[in-house]
Amino acid sequence: MKFNTKLIHGGISEDQTTGAVSIPVYRTSTFHQHKLGAEPKWEYGRTGNPTRHSLEQLIAEIEGGKYGFAFASGSAAIHAVFSLFSSGDHIIVGNDVYGGTFRLINKVLKRFGLEFTVVDTRDLKAVETAIRENTKAIYLETPTNPLLKISDISEIARIAHVHNLKTIVDNTFATPYNQNPLALGADIVLHSATKYLGGHSDVVAGLVATADKKIADELFFLQNSIGSVLGPDDSWLLMRGIKTLGVRMRVHQENAQIIFDYLKNNAKVGKIYYPGNPDGEGYEIAKKQMNGFGAIISFELKDGLDPKNFVENLKLIDLAESLGGIESLIEVPVVMTHSAIPRDIRLKNGIRDELIRLSVGVEDSEDLLDDLKQAFASI
Repeated sequence: MKFNTKLIHGGISEDQTTGAVSIPVYRTSTFHQHKLGAEPKWEYGRTGNPTRHSLEQLIAEIEGGKYGFAFASGSAAIHAVFSLFSSGDHIIVGNDVYGGTFRLINKVLKRFGLEFTVVDTRDLKAVETAIRENTKAIYLETPTNPLLKISDISEIARIAHVHNLKTIVDNTFATPYNQNPLALGADIVLHSATKYLGGHSDVVAGLVATADKKIADELFFLQNSIGSVLGPDDSWLLMRGIKTLGVRMRVHQENAQIIFDYLKNNAKVGKIYYPGNPDGEGYEIAKKQMNGFGAIISFELKDGLDPKNFVENLKLIDLAESLGGIESLIEVPVVMTHSAIPRDIRLKNGIRDELIRLSVGVEDSEDLLDDLKQAFASI
C-alpha cells in the first residue's frame, strides 16, 4: 500500500468481531478469562486493550516498524524510552530539544543516575567525540523544537551502530508523512501524537515504534509496569486523526510555504528558521531525508520590536502552546514551551527572547496573511 492508503487501511482497520470499519472503543478495565492460567490475549486494560492495540499496530506500520506503543502523553513516551536505560548509563542528547524533554532529563532522570551530554547533533564530529565507554544511545529531534535544526539521521545512526549504541529520534515535527527515521537507520522513533498525528487539538498522547523485537519486549514491560498507557477513547480519536494526516499535511505545507515567502521579505523580521529555506544550513539534508518541509516556522522580530505586542494583536491565529492542529497556533518559546530552560542555556542554544514559533494551520492562506499583516502593522 502507498502511504496515504496505509493511513486509512493500515494496522487493524476492521473490527474482527463485527466487521466495523471504525474500530470500536472498548471501554473495559478487565476481560473475562474462560480458563484459568490459559494466557488469554486480553486480560487487563493497562496491559492491553483492543482499541489501543489497533492504534499501536497502525503507528508501527506507518513508521515502517513492527511494534508500536501508545502512551498517555508525548512526555510519557519519552520517559518510557529513557527507562530502557539504567543508572550509570550515558546518553547523548541534542542541544535543541523540547523544553519538557529538558525538564525530564534535568529534574527527574538525572536523580536516578542516568548521565547525559548535550551536543549539537548537526556536528557529527561532536557527536562522536561525546561517546564514552558507558554511552548507550543518541537521542535527537530533527527538525528540532523550536529552531528547526536538521540533523542527518542516517549518519548519526551509522556512528551509533559502529559504537553499538541505539539511535532514538523524536519525529514529532516531521511526522511519518515527511520522514521515517527507522528506514534511515534509527532504532526507535517517537512522537508527541498530540500534535500532527491527532491533528485536531483534542487529544494528548505519545507514540513509539521500533522494528527491534528485543527493544519492543522491553518497552512492553515498561509500558505495563509504569502504566502511563493511552485510554481507549483517546486511542480512537488518534486513529481518526491519523486517517486524515496526508490530506492535512498537504495543506499545512502549502500554507507554510506561502507564509515563509511573506516573512522572508518582511522588514520587521530579523531571522527565519524553516527547513524549506534554500539559504538555511540544513536545507540539503532536509531535502535528502524528508518528503516535505513541515509546517512550523520560527522567526525573530527585529531588535526593539516586542513579541508580546505582536502575538497579542493577532485575531485569527491563536496564542497557545502545542502545534500541529488544523488551527494555526503561535507562541513565544522563552515564556511558554521552553521556559523550563534557564535563560543562559536558551541563549547559548540560540533561543532568543525575540523568537516566535508559528504552527501553520489549514485555514485559507489569505486569511492567515491578513492576520499576520495587521499584527505586524501594530508593532
